[in-house]
Amino acid sequence: MNSAVALEALGVAIASGVPVLLWGSPGTGKTSAVLALGEALGWPVETVIGSIREPSDFAGLPVVVDGAVHLSPPGWARRLCDAGEGLLFLDELTTAPPAVQAAMLRVVLERVVGDTRLPPGIRVVAAANPPEQAADGWELAAPLANRLVHLDWPVDGRHIANGLAVGFPSLAPGAIQNVPDRAQIMAARAAVGAFLEVRPPLALQLPRSAADAGRGWPSPRSWEAVARLLAASDAAHASEAARAALVEGAVGDGAALEFLAWLEHLDLPDPETVLDDPDGFVLPERSDRAFAVLTAVASVAVADGGSERWQQAWRVVARAAEGAPDVATLVARTLAGHRPAGAEVPDALLELAPVLRASGLLRSDAPC
Repeated sequence: MNSAVALEALGVAIASGVPVLLWGSPGTGKTSAVLALGEALGWPVETVIGSIREPSDFAGLPVVVDGAVHLSPPGWARRLCDAGEGLLFLDELTTAPPAVQAAMLRVVLERVVGDTRLPPGIRVVAAANPPEQAADGWELAAPLANRLVHLDWPVDGRHIANGLAVGFPSLAPGAIQNVPDRAQIMAARAAVGAFLEVRPPLALQLPRSAADAGRGWPSPRSWEAVARLLAASDAAHASEAARAALVEGAVGDGAALEFLAWLEHLDLPDPETVLDDPDGFVLPERSDRAFAVLTAVASVAVADGGSERWQQAWRVVARAAEGAPDVATLVARTLAGHRPAGAEVPDALLELAPVLRASGLLRSDAPC
């Protein structure tokens, strides 16, 4: 991965809201890149180094107020709350001892510091040297590593030479402000779900060594991050190299290679287009593609919340039931549980009565 791809992947990760960790040797410009990015965005950057902090700097300091104990946030958290948006930069992460890493868990994933929740506009970026190159370095604990997407920060001699001569490039602010729309989010979630339907053992693969545990590895949490990263990549029109780096950084090399190869041959239709013409929908022959399309259609209809989209989704499911009743039943369960207020029972639902009865979603004595 070259410097341009690393910078692009960093921007997509920040746009998605997935916490990102930059790995690289000392002196390779990780900290400078993050500070320059904050300056370009006009965002404050609060740098926190775990090796000189206590667990209470993340879990909150107990303070008695009116007879009750409150966990008061430190100054860096209060400043970020006041700003509303900005970067929390956890520098030198591998110098943080295990107790401090444990205290960081809620901060990284939930954006909670003590009893205070950071605003949605706060993004978490971290940087680390490999433990053997860090001062009194520690391996990252598996729970903390699994909350991050890991990017290797490259050393490119020509990039450095050019940067020293004419200045180092920074990420364009617009790349971070491309927010994925609902269709992109639902399509990404459906793609990840369809892949795990085909390869369920990859949903969770616990690392076998401390070194593996400190990088990306497959878990339900990291696959959720993959879906968010894919949607943000689509919104930013990111390169294939950047997207691949992000998936690999979330779930590790092996799972990423298999997922990306599968995704390359998926070729899914836009769920919004399918809903606009439900009677023209043709069910893909491959079961994984059929599952992905129908899941995306149901997700978009449920997210829309209107009776029209809900009715259209039932028509799509009815057509799918003719060739793949098992897949249609799974999606019918989702639609049946999210009926909009006031929506009438569609004719397509009656056509599905035999399938729904067989799956237990409709009583055998219910009228057709």
